Amino acid sequence: MKDILHPLCLAIAGTGFLVLVRDLGKSRRDPALVALAFTYGFSALSYAVSLTSVWVRVDGVFGVPNIVVPIAQGCVILVLALQASVLAHWSKPLEEARRRSRLLLLAAAAVIGAMSVLFVLLTPATTRPTDFSLYYAHDPVFQAYVLLYFGTYSAAEIYLARSCAKYARSATTRSIAFSLRLVAVGAVITLGYSGIRISGIIGAEAGFSVSGLNDFAWACGDIGATLTQIGYLIPTVARRTSAARDWTAAHLRYRRLRPLWHALDQADPGITLRRPTRQRRDVLRGRSAHFPLLRRRVEIRQGQKLMRRYLDPAARERAEHRRRTEGLTGADFTAAVTADQIRAALVRHAAGEPVEVPAEFADAELPLPTTQDELFHLQRVASYFTPPAPAAESPDAADRSSTSGVRS
Repeated sequence: MKDILHPLCLAIAGTGFLVLVRDLGKSRRDPALVALAFTYGFSALSYAVSLTSVWVRVDGVFGVPNIVVPIAQGCVILVLALQASVLAHWSKPLEEARRRSRLLLLAAAAVIGAMSVLFVLLTPATTRPTDFSLYYAHDPVFQAYVLLYFGTYSAAEIYLARSCAKYARSATTRSIAFSLRLVAVGAVITLGYSGIRISGIIGAEAGFSVSGLNDFAWACGDIGATLTQIGYLIPTVARRTSAARDWTAAHLRYRRLRPLWHALDQADPGITLRRPTRQRRDVLRGRSAHFPLLRRRVEIRQGQKLMRRYLDPAARERAEHRRRTEGLTGADFTAAVTADQIRAALVRHAAGEPVEVPAEFADAELPLPTTQDELFHLQRVASYFTPPAPAAESPDAADRSSTSGVRS
């Protein structure tokens, strides 16, 4: 059972570590993130060395039978301390969380030190990668070792389950509340693992055996730990997913605004203070489009201002009539008429025919209280915009040949 579940747990823990370790260089001042990354790192190490094939090789390298036991279980003690530290940083003021984290790590170091001393006194003679706990259950030194390790383990998991259940009730973010409940469930399940191991020690003295529950113990430990790891990872994955969605949306908006921006830029390159880089190159390099998108918004608005002198009132009337005939209303109607006005103004600009009494843009009075509102509006305008033909046309011919834009 161990060699079936451990690889899955190793994959999850390793993935969690790789997901988090990338941010450590940027977020060293975030102690919760650092603690969480090392939680996954030590957890992955404990699973890796506990695999039977690795266990045997590690024993051979150090020349000490079952040296993997204190290595793997020492990592688990560190994982428990770090998990509690993460909860402290999520729920306590910074100074209090730091003080509690130091105490937790000192306690973990003390437990690991005591375990190491007991293991040295145990001096196991044969490698037992699958039934180590049951094989040495009658040894008094090992009994002390088990009671120390699994007593600490059980206390930590009980604390984790209670704390997560408590914080889940007050969490305002759905993903965080769900993840905390999942951690609590995982912690409760792992108590089956520690309970069976402690029962093995009691049974050795009381005359009963729990050897038939060995596979169940491994299952409880691995399944519970897996749920705990997944639970801790959910908020990070949710945040990364949201960031990826925002990154993608910004690039899509930036691309959709390009035809409108390009037409205005061709008419007056002065609206663009800095030539943009190729978007494909930025995408391949993982660069964000948020700032270029804001700059493009400003440049389009500047282009509209420069086209103000070329807004023919008659062109606006024709555009409004055409768009009403198409059944457009509300924001779509305003955006479509504005797009038609820009096209007609660009044609007049190319012909050098300003209007004596220019009209207003259809969106001049449109309430756009936030930058996002304005970007959404400009996207609508761009979706209805048709660039004028490169060859010079008369304004009337251009207006007659304009076709209804189609939203992409």
